[in-house]
Amino acid sequence: MGEKLSNRQLRVGQEVRRVLAEAIEKGEVRSPEVSEAFITITNVIMSPDLKYATVYLMTLNGKNLGTILEQLTADRWMFKRMIADKLQLRYTPEINFRADDTFAEAERINKLMHDPKVMADLEKPVEDNEEE
Repeated sequence: MGEKLSNRQLRVGQEVRRVLAEAIEKGEVRSPEVSEAFITITNVIMSPDLKYATVYLMTLNGKNLGTILEQLTADRWMFKRMIADKLQLRYTPEINFRADDTFAEAERINKLMHDPKVMADLEKPVEDNEEE
C-alpha cells in the first residue's frame, strides 16, 4: 500500500465508512454478534477504479474479531445495497472486511523499544567515526 490515494478515493472511502458505521451503530445488521459488539471502522481503502472497498475494523480489545469478520462478510450484500441507496456512485463497490492490525503492530514496537537490550543500545554514546 505504498501508493498515494487520490482525493476521490479518500472522499469515497470516508463516505463508505460513514454509511457502514451508521448501519452497524443503528443495529441494521442481521447478526446479533455484530449488533452487540463495539466495532470501530478504522479505515476504508478504495481501489483506484472505486469498484473495491477494503474495510479495516477492530472490536473492543479484539474480542470476537474472527466471528465479527465472518458475520460482516456474510452480510456484505446488505451493506452493498445500503451503499448503493445512500451514495451516488457509478459502481457500488465490492466490500472486503479485514482486521486492522496497526494497533497490535504498534504495541509490538512499543514492547521492543522498552526491552532492556534495546534500552541499553539506545543509551550507548555515539562513536565519532570521523577521520582526522
